[in-house]
Amino acid sequence: MNNANSNCVNRFLNYVKYETTSDYDSGKHPSSEKQFVFAEKLKEEMLSIGLVDVKLTDKCYLYGTLKSNSKENLKGIGFIAHMDTSPDCSGKDVKPVLHKNYNGEDLILNPSTILKVNEYPFLKEKIGETIITTDGTTLLGADDKAGIAEILSLIEYLKTNPFPYGDVKIAFTPDEEIGEGADNFDVDGFKDGIEFAFTVDGGEIDVVEFENFNAASCNITINGFNIHPGSAKDKMINSIYIANELDNMLSKDSRPEKTEMYEGFNHLNNIEGTVEKTTMHYIIRNHDKVLFDKQKEDFVEIMNILNKKYGNNTVIVDIKDSYYNMANELKDKYGLGMIDLAKKAIENVLHVPAKTLPIRGGTDGARLTFMGLPCPNLGTGGYNFHGKFECISVEDLNKNVLILGEIVRLLNQ
Repeated sequence: MNNANSNCVNRFLNYVKYETTSDYDSGKHPSSEKQFVFAEKLKEEMLSIGLVDVKLTDKCYLYGTLKSNSKENLKGIGFIAHMDTSPDCSGKDVKPVLHKNYNGEDLILNPSTILKVNEYPFLKEKIGETIITTDGTTLLGADDKAGIAEILSLIEYLKTNPFPYGDVKIAFTPDEEIGEGADNFDVDGFKDGIEFAFTVDGGEIDVVEFENFNAASCNITINGFNIHPGSAKDKMINSIYIANELDNMLSKDSRPEKTEMYEGFNHLNNIEGTVEKTTMHYIIRNHDKVLFDKQKEDFVEIMNILNKKYGNNTVIVDIKDSYYNMANELKDKYGLGMIDLAKKAIENVLHVPAKTLPIRGGTDGARLTFMGLPCPNLGTGGYNFHGKFECISVEDLNKNVLILGEIVRLLNQ
C-alpha cells in the first residue's frame, strides 16, 4: 500500500486530540475559537505537502488546491470535510484506543461502557481488523476528522502516482454539526475550474449518498401563568403541562426511534421550563417535500388549537427551514454521472457492489448543491457518530484514500 495512504491513520490519531466542538448558542462564526487552532495546524500541513492557494478565512474556512499534473485541460474535482465535532458528546481530551486484530467479541472501552456485538452487529464484519475507539468517555471525532485525514492523504497519494489528473480543490469547514457549515462558504471561488465536489462525511465506505432529509428547526415558547398553588384554582396555567399536551398531539410513530430509511420524524431534542414559561426545540425531517411541509403545518395547527383553548400567544411556534433534499436538484440540473463515477471507484477498489442509501441527516453538500456546487456525500468508514461508541477501522481509513484516488483517476478516463 502506498506510504501516503498509510499516513492517514497517523493523521487521524493526531487530529482527534484537537478539541473542536461547535456551539449552538455562541452566535459567533466560527462558533468556537478552538476550531481556529485546528485550522491553523491543518493550514501548515497543507502548505507542507505542496498545496497552493492555501487560504484560511476570518470565518475559519480553509481552502487549498493541488494543481493538475498534466499539460492537457483535464477536469477538476473538489473534496470537502468539516473540522468541528458534535456538541452532543464531549470532544475534549479524546483518547483513541487501537484494538488490534479484533476477535469479534464485545469491546470493553471501560467498565461501564461496552461496545456490544449484539447491539452493533457491523462489528462482525470487522474481525481481524484494527478498530479505533475512545476510552468510552468522549466521542472519537471520526465525524469528520476521518474525512480530513483521508483527503490530505489523498493529496500525498496523487503526488506519488503517475496517472494524469486535473486540479483537485479541497475545503475544510467549521460548524457543520450545528447546521452552519455552508453559511460562509466561497462557492464561486471554490467551483472555478472543477466539475463538482464530494463531501467526505458519511459512514460506510461502500456507500454514496445523494438523498438527504428536508430539514427545519422548530422553536416553541409556551407562556403560562404562575400563582401560589394554594390559591391556584381556575387561575394557574402551567406551561409545562401544556408542553406535554403539545407533544402528545404529535404522532408517536413520527419519532426518530420509530422511523428508518425514508421515513420522516419530529424530534424533541430540548425542553426547559417552569410554570411560567417553557421552551421546546424540535427538529423536523423528511425526505419527501410534501410530507415535510405537512409536518410543519401540523405544528402551526396545534399552536392554533392550544391558543384557542388557553388564550392568544400562550403557544408561539417559530419554524425555520435548515436545508433541503439535494436529490432532485442533482437530477434536474446536473444528472447523476458523479454518482455513477463514485460507485465505479468503490467497486474497483473494494470489489463489492456499491450502495446508495438515503442520508438520515444532512451534510454541507446538501446546502452547497443548492448554492450552485453539486456535492453528494461519500463515506469515511466511521460508525456510531456523535457518541461514546463511535469507532472506525484502520483498514477502512486506508481503503477510503484509495477510493478517493480512484475517483480522481476515473474522472478523466
